Amino acid sequence: MKSCLIVDDSSVVRKVAGRILEDIDYIIEEAEDGQEAFDKCRQEMPDAILLDWQMPIMTGLEFLKLLRAYVGGEKPHVVYMTTENDIGQIALALKAGANDYMMKPFDRDVLEAKFHGVVAE
Repeated sequence: MKSCLIVDDSSVVRKVAGRILEDIDYIIEEAEDGQEAFDKCRQEMPDAILLDWQMPIMTGLEFLKLLRAYVGGEKPHVVYMTTENDIGQIALALKAGANDYMMKPFDRDVLEAKFHGVVAE
């Protein structure tokens, strides 16, 4: 099965996204911030990552840069998630190695579209 690490400081966002992704056959792991996410990736690299932009301790952008520089960190499909409609932030995330992005709040259709068929089983 495919695995997805959901990284967001909001437990509500993690739970909602987790339920949606479980419905399309992902095994879900959660992290509250970039540091916790990076620690989990060092233990076992997920197939995909849903990554929030603004978090305490380590931001999504800081995490993304660390991840992509880490051995095996090029593997996960990363969808960067932001509430900011700032093309500059989105461009920074894509340049740092995000594969895609989406705006918050999101709905089931948008989230499924970002992850459906992303990772071969």
